[in-house]
Amino acid sequence: MIRSSLMTGAAIALMALPGAALAQDPATLEARIAQLEAQLAALRSEVVASRVEQAARQQSLTGDVLRIEQRVAAAPAAPAAPADGFRIGNNTLKFGGFVKADVMASRYNGGDPANGDLLRDFYLPGSIPVGGADESAATDFNARQTRLWLTTDALLGGRKVTSRVEMDFQVLPGTGDQRTTSPSNLALRRAFITVDNWLIGQEWSNFQNITVLPETADYIGASEGTVFARQVQVRYTRGPFSISVENPETTVIPHLGSARIIADDSSLPDVTARYVVSRPWGEVSIAGIVRQLSYETTGTGAIDSSTSGWGVSAAGKFRVGARDDLRVMVTAGEGIGRYVGLNFANDAVLDASGELQPIALIAGFASYRHVWSPAWRSNLTWSAQNVYNDLSLIGVTTNRSARSVRGNLIWTPLPALDLGAEVMFGERELESGATGDLTRLQIFAKYGF
Repeated sequence: MIRSSLMTGAAIALMALPGAALAQDPATLEARIAQLEAQLAALRSEVVASRVEQAARQQSLTGDVLRIEQRVAAAPAAPAAPADGFRIGNNTLKFGGFVKADVMASRYNGGDPANGDLLRDFYLPGSIPVGGADESAATDFNARQTRLWLTTDALLGGRKVTSRVEMDFQVLPGTGDQRTTSPSNLALRRAFITVDNWLIGQEWSNFQNITVLPETADYIGASEGTVFARQVQVRYTRGPFSISVENPETTVIPHLGSARIIADDSSLPDVTARYVVSRPWGEVSIAGIVRQLSYETTGTGAIDSSTSGWGVSAAGKFRVGARDDLRVMVTAGEGIGRYVGLNFANDAVLDASGELQPIALIAGFASYRHVWSPAWRSNLTWSAQNVYNDLSLIGVTTNRSARSVRGNLIWTPLPALDLGAEVMFGERELESGATGDLTRLQIFAKYGF
Protein backbone atom coordinates (compact mmCIF):
# COMPACT_ATOMS: atom_id res chain seq x y z
CA MET A 1 0.00 0.00 0.00
CA ILE A 2 2.77 2.42 1.01
CA ARG A 3 4.84 1.48 -2.05
CA SER A 4 1.83 2.11 -4.37
CA SER A 5 1.13 5.42 -2.72
CA LEU A 6 4.73 6.48 -3.13
CA MET A 7 4.77 5.56 -6.82
CA THR A 8 1.52 7.45 -7.35
CA GLY A 9 2.90 10.49 -5.51
CA ALA A 10 6.12 10.28 -7.52
CA ALA A 11 4.21 10.11 -10.80
CA ILE A 12 2.17 13.16 -9.84
CA ALA A 13 5.36 14.97 -8.92
CA LEU A 14 6.91 14.06 -12.26
CA MET A 15 3.84 15.23 -14.10
CA ALA A 16 4.07 18.52 -12.28
CA LEU A 17 7.68 18.83 -13.28
CA PRO A 18 7.80 17.87 -16.96
CA GLY A 19 11.36 18.83 -17.37
CA ALA A 20 12.56 16.67 -14.54
CA ALA A 21 10.36 13.69 -15.48
CA LEU A 22 11.46 13.64 -19.03
CA ALA A 23 15.05 13.84 -17.91
CA GLN A 24 14.80 10.52 -16.00
CA ASP A 25 14.08 7.03 -17.30
CA PRO A 26 11.87 4.45 -15.54
CA ALA A 27 14.85 2.64 -13.89
CA THR A 28 16.02 5.83 -12.29
CA LEU A 29 12.53 6.55 -11.07
CA GLU A 30 12.27 3.09 -9.50
CA ALA A 31 15.53 3.58 -7.62
CA ARG A 32 14.38 6.92 -6.40
CA ILE A 33 11.16 5.43 -5.03
CA ALA A 34 13.10 2.66 -3.21
CA GLN A 35 15.29 5.30 -1.57
CA LEU A 36 12.23 7.19 -0.37
CA GLU A 37 10.76 3.99 1.06
CA ALA A 38 13.95 3.31 3.03
CA GLN A 39 13.98 6.81 4.44
CA LEU A 40 10.32 6.51 5.43
CA ALA A 41 10.96 3.17 7.20
CA ALA A 42 13.84 4.71 9.13
CA LEU A 43 11.66 7.65 10.10
CA ARG A 44 8.90 5.31 11.25
CA SER A 45 11.40 3.35 13.41
CA GLU A 46 12.59 6.57 15.03
CA VAL A 47 9.01 7.62 15.77
CA VAL A 48 8.21 4.23 17.37
CA ALA A 49 11.41 4.30 19.44
CA SER A 50 10.65 7.85 20.57
CA ARG A 51 7.14 6.86 21.65
CA VAL A 52 8.47 3.85 23.62
CA GLU A 53 11.06 6.02 25.36
CA GLN A 54 8.46 8.69 26.16
CA ALA A 55 6.10 6.07 27.64
CA ALA A 56 8.90 4.67 29.79
CA ARG A 57 9.78 8.14 31.03
CA GLN A 58 6.13 8.86 31.78
CA GLN A 59 5.81 5.59 33.75
CA SER A 60 8.97 6.34 35.74
CA LEU A 61 7.78 9.87 36.48
CA THR A 62 4.37 8.57 37.58
CA GLY A 63 6.05 6.06 39.94
CA ASP A 64 8.24 8.76 41.45
CA VAL A 65 5.22 11.01 41.98
CA LEU A 66 3.27 8.17 43.58
CA ARG A 67 6.15 7.35 45.88
CA ILE A 68 6.49 11.00 46.90
CA GLU A 69 2.76 11.27 47.49
CA GLN A 70 2.80 8.11 49.58
CA ARG A 71 5.64 9.42 51.70
CA VAL A 72 3.87 12.75 52.22
CA ALA A 73 0.47 11.21 52.88
CA ALA A 74 1.66 8.44 55.22
CA ALA A 75 0.80 9.15 58.87
CA PRO A 76 3.78 9.42 61.27
CA ALA A 77 4.51 6.24 63.17
CA ALA A 78 2.62 6.15 66.47
CA PRO A 79 4.80 6.11 69.62
CA ALA A 80 5.27 2.69 71.09
CA ALA A 81 2.66 1.90 73.72
CA PRO A 82 4.10 2.17 77.27
CA ALA A 83 4.81 -1.09 79.02
CA ASP A 84 2.97 0.26 82.07
CA GLY A 85 0.21 2.87 82.20
CA PHE A 86 -1.35 4.59 79.20
CA ARG A 87 -0.51 7.56 77.01
CA ILE A 88 -2.35 10.89 76.72
CA GLY A 89 -0.57 13.32 74.40
CA ASN A 90 3.08 13.53 75.45
CA ASN A 91 2.41 12.07 78.91
CA THR A 92 2.43 8.51 80.16
CA LEU A 93 -0.14 8.25 82.96
CA LYS A 94 -0.16 5.66 85.71
CA PHE A 95 -2.82 5.11 88.33
CA GLY A 96 -2.47 2.98 91.43
CA GLY A 97 -2.76 2.69 95.16
CA PHE A 98 -4.06 0.16 97.65
CA VAL A 99 -7.13 -0.77 99.65
CA LYS A 100 -6.49 -1.49 103.33
CA ALA A 101 -8.93 -2.58 106.03
CA ASP A 102 -7.95 -2.62 109.72
CA VAL A 103 -9.45 -4.16 112.83
CA MET A 104 -8.02 -2.87 116.13
CA ALA A 105 -8.67 -3.98 119.67
CA SER A 106 -7.17 -1.35 122.00
CA ARG A 107 -6.92 -0.97 125.76
CA TYR A 108 -6.07 2.41 127.33
CA ASN A 109 -5.18 2.49 131.03
CA GLY A 110 -5.61 6.27 131.29
CA GLY A 111 -9.04 6.72 129.74
CA ASP A 112 -10.87 5.91 126.52
CA PRO A 113 -10.39 8.43 123.64
CA ALA A 114 -13.56 9.87 122.14
CA ASN A 115 -15.19 8.46 119.03
CA GLY A 116 -13.46 10.01 116.02
CA ASP A 117 -10.16 10.61 117.82
CA LEU A 118 -7.24 9.84 115.50
CA LEU A 119 -5.68 7.64 118.19
CA ARG A 120 -8.44 5.13 117.46
CA ASP A 121 -7.17 4.83 113.86
CA PHE A 122 -3.39 4.88 114.29
CA TYR A 123 -0.71 5.27 116.95
CA LEU A 124 -0.46 8.95 117.93
CA PRO A 125 1.83 9.05 121.01
CA GLY A 126 0.92 12.59 122.04
CA SER A 127 -2.76 11.58 122.35
CA ILE A 128 -2.42 8.57 124.68
CA PRO A 129 -4.83 9.35 127.58
CA VAL A 130 -3.23 10.06 130.96
CA GLY A 131 -4.99 10.25 134.30
CA GLY A 132 -8.34 8.76 133.33
CA ALA A 133 -10.04 5.53 134.37
CA ASP A 134 -8.87 2.17 133.11
CA GLU A 135 -11.42 0.63 130.75
CA SER A 136 -11.83 -2.67 128.96
CA ALA A 137 -10.66 -3.11 125.36
CA ALA A 138 -12.41 -1.14 122.60
CA THR A 139 -12.66 -2.53 119.07
CA ASP A 140 -12.60 -0.33 115.97
CA PHE A 141 -12.90 -1.17 112.26
CA ASN A 142 -11.81 1.26 109.52
CA ALA A 143 -10.52 1.44 105.94
CA ARG A 144 -9.10 4.97 106.08
CA GLN A 145 -5.57 4.04 105.11
CA THR A 146 -6.85 3.25 101.60
CA ARG A 147 -4.73 5.26 99.17
CA LEU A 148 -4.93 6.48 95.57
CA TRP A 149 -2.27 8.04 93.35
CA LEU A 150 -1.83 9.32 89.79
CA THR A 151 1.49 10.05 88.09
CA THR A 152 2.54 11.52 84.74
CA ASP A 153 5.85 11.16 82.93
CA ALA A 154 6.91 13.05 79.80
CA LEU A 155 9.91 14.28 77.82
CA LEU A 156 9.22 17.89 76.81
CA GLY A 157 11.77 19.99 74.97
CA GLY A 158 14.48 17.55 75.95
CA ARG A 159 13.58 17.81 79.65
CA LYS A 160 12.11 15.09 81.85
CA VAL A 161 8.87 16.33 83.42
CA THR A 162 6.87 14.29 85.95
CA SER A 163 4.04 14.90 88.40
CA ARG A 164 2.29 13.04 91.18
CA VAL A 165 -0.99 13.46 93.05
CA GLU A 166 -1.62 11.17 96.03
CA MET A 167 -4.55 11.03 98.45
CA ASP A 168 -5.92 8.91 101.27
CA PHE A 169 -8.73 9.01 103.84
CA GLN A 170 -6.62 8.80 107.00
CA VAL A 171 -6.99 12.09 108.84
CA LEU A 172 -10.31 13.57 107.71
CA PRO A 173 -13.34 11.62 108.98
CA GLY A 174 -16.64 12.35 107.29
CA THR A 175 -19.66 14.17 108.63
CA GLY A 176 -21.34 10.98 109.89
CA ASP A 177 -20.16 8.46 112.43
CA GLN A 178 -19.90 4.73 113.01
CA ARG A 179 -23.66 4.40 113.58
CA THR A 180 -24.52 4.60 109.88
CA THR A 181 -22.13 4.92 106.94
CA SER A 182 -18.72 5.55 108.59
CA PRO A 183 -17.73 8.09 105.91
CA SER A 184 -14.25 9.49 105.42
CA ASN A 185 -13.15 12.42 103.28
CA LEU A 186 -10.40 12.24 100.69
CA ALA A 187 -7.33 14.20 101.85
CA LEU A 188 -4.27 15.39 99.96
CA ARG A 189 -1.00 13.66 100.80
CA ARG A 190 1.40 14.59 98.02
CA ALA A 191 1.11 16.85 94.96
CA PHE A 192 4.24 17.91 93.11
CA ILE A 193 5.90 18.33 89.74
CA THR A 194 9.53 17.69 88.81
CA VAL A 195 11.54 19.17 85.96
CA ASP A 196 14.88 17.39 85.63
CA ASN A 197 16.48 17.85 89.09
CA TRP A 198 13.91 20.30 90.47
CA LEU A 199 10.86 19.40 92.57
CA ILE A 200 8.08 21.89 93.33
CA GLY A 201 5.00 21.07 95.41
CA GLN A 202 3.92 19.06 98.44
CA GLU A 203 6.21 16.13 99.22
CA TRP A 204 7.91 14.41 102.15
CA SER A 205 10.29 16.78 103.88
CA ASN A 206 13.85 16.57 102.65
CA PHE A 207 14.81 16.25 106.34
CA GLN A 208 13.16 12.81 106.34
CA ASN A 209 14.37 9.49 104.90
CA ILE A 210 11.24 7.45 104.12
CA THR A 211 13.16 4.44 102.75
CA VAL A 212 14.10 3.37 106.29
CA LEU A 213 10.59 3.47 107.76
CA PRO A 214 9.66 0.10 109.31
CA GLU A 215 7.02 -2.15 107.79
CA THR A 216 4.15 -2.04 110.28
CA ALA A 217 0.40 -2.62 110.38
CA ASP A 218 0.05 0.84 111.92
CA TYR A 219 -0.09 3.95 109.75
CA ILE A 220 3.44 4.96 110.81
CA GLY A 221 4.55 2.52 113.49
CA ALA A 222 7.66 4.11 114.97
CA SER A 223 5.74 7.34 115.40
CA GLU A 224 7.55 8.99 118.34
CA GLY A 225 11.00 8.11 117.00
CA THR A 226 10.86 9.22 113.37
CA VAL A 227 11.02 12.43 111.37
CA PHE A 228 7.63 12.67 109.69
CA ALA A 229 6.39 15.68 107.70
CA ARG A 230 4.84 16.40 104.32
CA GLN A 231 4.71 19.99 103.11
CA VAL A 232 5.13 22.30 100.12
CA GLN A 233 8.73 22.89 99.15
CA VAL A 234 11.19 23.65 96.37
CA ARG A 235 13.93 21.01 96.20
CA TYR A 236 17.03 20.56 94.06
CA THR A 237 18.66 17.14 93.83
CA ARG A 238 21.99 16.33 92.25
CA GLY A 239 23.12 12.73 92.65
CA PRO A 240 23.17 11.83 96.36
CA PHE A 241 22.79 15.46 97.53
CA SER A 242 19.54 17.41 97.90
CA ILE A 243 18.68 20.81 99.32
CA SER A 244 15.28 22.42 99.85
CA VAL A 245 13.37 25.40 101.16
CA GLU A 246 10.15 24.32 102.86
CA ASN A 247 7.00 25.72 104.41
CA PRO A 248 7.72 27.26 107.85
CA GLU A 249 5.51 26.78 110.90
CA THR A 250 6.14 27.20 114.64
CA THR A 251 4.35 25.50 117.52
CA VAL A 252 4.68 27.22 120.89
CA ILE A 253 3.95 26.46 124.57
CA PRO A 254 2.74 29.51 126.53
CA HIS A 255 4.69 30.50 129.63
CA LEU A 256 4.00 28.01 132.45
CA GLY A 257 1.40 26.31 130.29
CA SER A 258 1.00 23.06 128.37
CA ALA A 259 -1.34 24.01 125.53
CA ARG A 260 -0.17 24.29 121.92
CA ILE A 261 -0.15 27.57 120.02
CA ILE A 262 0.23 27.31 116.22
CA ALA A 263 1.95 30.60 115.45
CA ASP A 264 2.13 30.76 111.64
CA ASP A 265 4.30 33.91 111.90
CA SER A 266 7.63 32.84 110.36
CA SER A 267 8.89 34.99 107.49
CA LEU A 268 11.76 32.73 106.42
CA PRO A 269 11.38 29.21 105.02
CA ASP A 270 12.89 26.17 106.69
CA VAL A 271 16.08 25.07 104.91
CA THR A 272 17.13 21.41 104.75
CA ALA A 273 19.96 19.44 103.17
CA ARG A 274 20.46 15.68 102.87
CA TYR A 275 23.20 13.38 101.60
CA VAL A 276 22.60 9.68 100.84
CA VAL A 277 25.15 6.90 100.34
CA SER A 278 23.92 3.66 98.72
CA ARG A 279 26.04 0.52 98.63
CA PRO A 280 25.37 -3.22 98.15
CA TRP A 281 25.22 -3.60 101.94
CA GLY A 282 22.50 -0.96 102.30
CA GLU A 283 21.94 2.78 102.55
CA VAL A 284 22.84 5.56 105.00
CA SER A 285 21.87 9.21 105.03
CA ILE A 286 22.60 12.35 107.01
CA ALA A 287 20.22 15.32 106.99
CA GLY A 288 20.23 18.75 108.56
CA ILE A 289 17.74 21.56 109.07
CA VAL A 290 17.90 25.21 110.13
CA ARG A 291 14.76 27.20 110.83
CA GLN A 292 13.35 30.44 112.08
CA LEU A 293 10.92 30.18 115.01
CA SER A 294 8.57 33.16 115.28
CA TYR A 295 5.56 34.23 117.30
CA GLU A 296 3.79 37.59 117.11
CA THR A 297 0.65 38.99 118.74
CA THR A 298 -0.95 42.41 118.93
CA GLY A 299 -2.80 44.38 121.58
CA THR A 300 -2.14 44.44 125.31
CA GLY A 301 0.96 42.41 126.19
CA ALA A 302 1.90 42.08 122.52
CA ILE A 303 4.62 39.54 121.74
CA ASP A 304 7.08 39.77 118.85
CA SER A 305 9.82 37.20 119.22
CA SER A 306 12.02 35.12 116.93
CA THR A 307 14.76 32.58 117.52
CA SER A 308 16.50 29.82 115.61
CA GLY A 309 16.11 26.06 115.50
CA TRP A 310 18.33 23.35 114.14
CA GLY A 311 18.40 19.58 113.83
CA VAL A 312 20.41 16.62 112.54
CA SER A 313 19.03 13.22 111.54
CA ALA A 314 21.03 10.10 110.64
CA ALA A 315 19.31 7.06 109.16
CA GLY A 316 20.32 3.71 107.73
CA LYS A 317 19.01 0.50 106.24
CA PHE A 318 21.46 -2.40 106.43
CA ARG A 319 21.23 -5.81 104.78
CA VAL A 320 21.52 -8.74 107.18
CA GLY A 321 22.11 -12.05 105.47
CA ALA A 322 20.38 -12.78 102.19
CA ARG A 323 16.91 -11.38 102.97
CA ASP A 324 16.77 -9.64 106.37
CA ASP A 325 17.50 -6.00 107.15
CA LEU A 326 18.00 -3.60 110.07
CA ARG A 327 16.55 -0.07 109.90
CA VAL A 328 17.58 2.72 112.28
CA MET A 329 17.16 6.48 112.71
CA VAL A 330 18.47 8.94 115.30
CA THR A 331 17.38 12.60 115.35
CA ALA A 332 18.40 15.41 117.69
CA GLY A 333 18.14 19.18 117.80
CA GLU A 334 16.43 22.26 119.19
CA GLY A 335 13.24 23.77 117.86
CA ILE A 336 12.32 20.82 115.60
CA GLY A 337 9.38 19.43 117.58
CA ARG A 338 6.84 19.57 114.75
CA TYR A 339 9.13 17.50 112.50
CA VAL A 340 9.55 14.59 114.93
CA GLY A 341 7.02 12.18 116.42
CA LEU A 342 3.93 13.84 114.90
CA ASN A 343 4.64 17.02 116.90
CA PHE A 344 4.90 15.16 120.22
CA ALA A 345 7.00 18.10 121.49
CA ASN A 346 6.53 21.74 120.56
CA ASP A 347 9.21 23.85 118.90
CA ALA A 348 9.59 26.54 121.57
CA VAL A 349 8.27 27.89 124.87
CA LEU A 350 7.68 31.50 125.92
CA ASP A 351 9.65 32.78 128.89
CA ALA A 352 8.44 35.38 131.39
CA SER A 353 9.50 38.28 129.15
CA GLY A 354 7.68 36.89 126.09
CA GLU A 355 10.75 35.61 124.29
CA LEU A 356 10.87 32.25 122.54
CA GLN A 357 13.18 29.56 123.88
CA PRO A 358 13.73 26.52 121.64
CA ILE A 359 12.97 23.06 123.09
CA ALA A 360 15.56 20.30 122.70
CA LEU A 361 14.78 16.66 121.99
CA ILE A 362 16.32 13.38 120.91
CA ALA A 363 14.42 10.57 119.19
CA GLY A 364 15.07 7.36 117.32
CA PHE A 365 13.97 3.89 116.37
CA ALA A 366 15.38 0.50 115.43
CA SER A 367 13.52 -2.15 113.45
CA TYR A 368 14.59 -5.64 112.43
CA ARG A 369 12.86 -7.32 109.48
CA HIS A 370 13.10 -11.10 109.18
CA VAL A 371 11.89 -13.01 106.12
CA TRP A 372 10.77 -16.50 107.11
CA SER A 373 9.97 -17.55 103.54
CA PRO A 374 8.91 -15.83 100.30
CA ALA A 375 5.35 -15.59 101.68
CA TRP A 376 6.02 -14.86 105.38
CA ARG A 377 7.90 -12.08 107.16
CA SER A 378 8.04 -10.34 110.55
CA ASN A 379 9.15 -6.96 111.89
CA LEU A 380 10.18 -6.09 115.45
CA THR A 381 10.32 -2.33 116.12
CA TRP A 382 11.34 -0.20 119.10
CA SER A 383 10.88 3.60 119.13
CA ALA A 384 11.35 6.42 121.66
CA GLN A 385 11.57 10.18 122.17
CA ASN A 386 12.83 12.26 125.12
CA VAL A 387 12.04 15.97 125.40
CA TYR A 388 14.29 18.32 127.39
CA ASN A 389 11.86 20.95 128.65
CA ASP A 390 12.95 23.82 130.89
CA LEU A 391 10.89 23.01 133.98
CA SER A 392 10.91 26.66 135.06
CA LEU A 393 9.03 27.64 131.89
CA ILE A 394 6.45 24.90 131.24
CA GLY A 395 3.45 23.32 132.92
CA VAL A 396 3.64 19.87 134.49
CA THR A 397 1.21 18.36 131.97
CA THR A 398 3.68 18.93 129.11
CA ASN A 399 4.95 15.82 127.32
CA ARG A 400 8.26 14.50 128.64
CA SER A 401 8.74 11.20 126.78
CA ALA A 402 7.11 8.45 124.73
CA ARG A 403 8.18 4.95 123.79
CA SER A 404 6.69 1.93 122.05
CA VAL A 405 7.50 -1.59 120.94
CA ARG A 406 5.66 -3.69 118.36
CA GLY A 407 5.97 -6.98 116.51
CA ASN A 408 4.05 -8.34 113.54
CA LEU A 409 3.62 -11.31 111.25
CA ILE A 410 2.68 -10.68 107.60
CA TRP A 411 1.56 -13.25 105.05
CA THR A 412 1.47 -12.68 101.28
CA PRO A 413 -0.65 -15.53 99.87
CA LEU A 414 -1.08 -13.81 96.48
CA PRO A 415 0.95 -11.13 94.69
CA ALA A 416 0.16 -7.65 96.13
CA LEU A 417 -2.13 -9.11 98.82
CA ASP A 418 -0.93 -8.84 102.44
CA LEU A 419 -2.67 -10.26 105.49
CA GLY A 420 -1.15 -9.56 108.87
CA ALA A 421 -1.41 -9.12 112.61
CA GLU A 422 0.54 -6.83 114.95
CA VAL A 423 0.77 -6.42 118.70
CA MET A 424 2.08 -3.15 120.16
CA PHE A 425 2.55 -1.39 123.49
CA GLY A 426 3.02 2.38 123.79
CA GLU A 427 3.53 4.70 126.75
CA ARG A 428 3.37 8.47 127.24
CA GLU A 429 4.86 10.31 130.23
CA LEU A 430 4.24 13.89 131.35
CA GLU A 431 6.59 16.22 133.23
CA SER A 432 4.54 15.55 136.35
CA GLY A 433 5.55 11.89 136.18
CA ALA A 434 2.04 10.74 135.29
CA THR A 435 1.83 8.11 132.57
CA GLY A 436 -0.68 6.53 130.28
CA ASP A 437 -0.28 3.47 128.09
CA LEU A 438 -1.91 1.78 125.14
CA THR A 439 -1.95 -1.92 124.27
CA ARG A 440 -3.28 -2.81 120.81
CA LEU A 441 -3.86 -5.83 118.60
CA GLN A 442 -4.22 -4.86 114.95
CA ILE A 443 -5.27 -7.19 112.13
CA PHE A 444 -5.26 -5.97 108.53
CA ALA A 445 -5.79 -6.89 104.89
CA LYS A 446 -4.13 -4.86 102.15
CA TYR A 447 -4.27 -5.18 98.37
CA GLY A 448 -2.10 -3.00 96.12
CA PHE A 449 -2.87 -2.20 92.49
